[in-house]
Amino acid sequence: MIRVPLRPLARILQARAQGRDPTAIERENLRLRHEQIQDRARRRAERRLLFMATLFLAGFALIGVRMAVLAATPPQELTPWRGEQIEAYRADITDRAGRILATNLRTNALYAEMRHMVDGERAAHQLARIFQDLDAEALARRLTDPDRRFLWIRPRLSPEQMQAVHDIGEPGLLFGPRHMRLYPNGRLAAHVLGGAGFGTQGVTAAEIIGTAGIEHRMDALLRDPARGAQPLMLSLDLSVQAAVEEVLAGGMEMLNARAAAAVVMDAHSGEIVAMASLPDFDPNSRPAPPTSGSPTDSPLFNHAVQGAYELGSVMKAFTVAQALELGLVGPQTMIDTRGPLRVSRFAITDYRSRGPRQSVADVFIYSSNIGTARMAQMIGGERQRAFLDSFGLLTPSPIELAEARRVRPQFSERWSEISAMTISYGHGLSTSPVMLAAAYAALVNGGTRVEPTLLRRADPVPGERLISEQTSATMRALMRAVVSTGTASFVEVPGVLPGGKTGTADKPNPEGGYYSGRVIATFAGAFPMNDPRYVIVVTLDEPEDTTGPEPRRTAGWTAAPVTGEIVRRIAPLLGVRPQDAPEIEAAVLTR
Repeated sequence: MIRVPLRPLARILQARAQGRDPTAIERENLRLRHEQIQDRARRRAERRLLFMATLFLAGFALIGVRMAVLAATPPQELTPWRGEQIEAYRADITDRAGRILATNLRTNALYAEMRHMVDGERAAHQLARIFQDLDAEALARRLTDPDRRFLWIRPRLSPEQMQAVHDIGEPGLLFGPRHMRLYPNGRLAAHVLGGAGFGTQGVTAAEIIGTAGIEHRMDALLRDPARGAQPLMLSLDLSVQAAVEEVLAGGMEMLNARAAAAVVMDAHSGEIVAMASLPDFDPNSRPAPPTSGSPTDSPLFNHAVQGAYELGSVMKAFTVAQALELGLVGPQTMIDTRGPLRVSRFAITDYRSRGPRQSVADVFIYSSNIGTARMAQMIGGERQRAFLDSFGLLTPSPIELAEARRVRPQFSERWSEISAMTISYGHGLSTSPVMLAAAYAALVNGGTRVEPTLLRRADPVPGERLISEQTSATMRALMRAVVSTGTASFVEVPGVLPGGKTGTADKPNPEGGYYSGRVIATFAGAFPMNDPRYVIVVTLDEPEDTTGPEPRRTAGWTAAPVTGEIVRRIAPLLGVRPQDAPEIEAAVLTR
């Protein structure tokens, strides 16, 4: 800006020449300068006021718009901050009647903060008295370590332990609230439930995650908060499960078996009402997985699902059913059972020969390997493989257990004639008891396939038809005859009309061949056979009945009596009323 001089020389000289006062010029210029300064200040102030007014107006307009939006928005409940964002929710698990199998229990963890610790060495020795598994000296070193600020001591405490720790009076010992998984029935259904443990842990909460069994397989569903308080309902019946486990444990001890398994399944829906595997464990204190030896020796091993066994003569039911379905034979068709039956360098023999010719019914009822192998020759390997595959015996089990998907049935990829013949009577194909139960359900329920499940099904959908109703009826008659007159007489329970098939298979040696004197004994069947509602499979690993003059290992002397006692115990629990024997026992001779 160019400043105008207050005393311009030209005007001063002109004023003096005219005789005027030159100082008036300076006063006038000074006045004009002040007016200019005031005008500029006023304009600057006006601009500032206009800017501030515009800013305030925009702010009030924004607030008004925001208030209008909030007024038009549905109200939402705000979630308060709770510190560590760890989701500890986990739904309960119940049986089919709503009885609790797994739930959550509020408890506390024990930890130490060194900044509050007064006497770490004393606290360590006091804690070792409460928790016998703690090493007092090692704990004392950690509690007095100057570089350590925090230490987890116990993941959960009982109320008594918590009070005992509180009585120590150490301010550095603190409790962290959390929930733990509780199995109020202890060992009952241990292999089905599996177990759960802590995942992400914080001071005020801990995440509960499934580690095995249904807890692991259904982990995402159980941890879904959207389910609210809705529990996961299983198909198990707690009362039936308890009876099955009790009888199976007694039979396993009496028969000196290494392991045992039992499955009770609804013949029409595939729902598993009871599943037991022994030896078992308590999921409240699940043991660590084995690091050496055979996995089958561990109590964690589920013999009903993970155990893939050659199951022996129980497989004859599928050979007979297929031969009947194809119209190759009828119950009274005579089969050449002269032995031994030689194929290449192999010889097939019967455990006990009943003559050179037997009817199909007798081949099944009295368990002739030779007669069954003859029928397998009629069927052919390709058709036999397709038939067994349709029953689910050649694929992994779809059951809702984490362990099931890792188990595949074992059989030779080259399905030769000799393979077909040995598989027909239960050697050369290994499958699990639970898949055998599902396959037997299709044999007796009228011929429709079922898939085994541990979840309660409100409206089960019928599966595809595998065999005709007539073939299914004939198989029911034959199975009933096995119990009433054949090798499974110890399964008989008056009024319940059980039926099925025994199977005794030599136990494979991992180093090759088979063990001498070691067997897998199995009974597979259903009840009542005039209208089958439930399928039952019982398997014993290396059983031996020593009540007679010589040890007896066949299923008729081992698995059969255990099955009979299980059926006697659970039939009333399942609502199976005693009834008179119908004409089904005579139907074997008429079909």
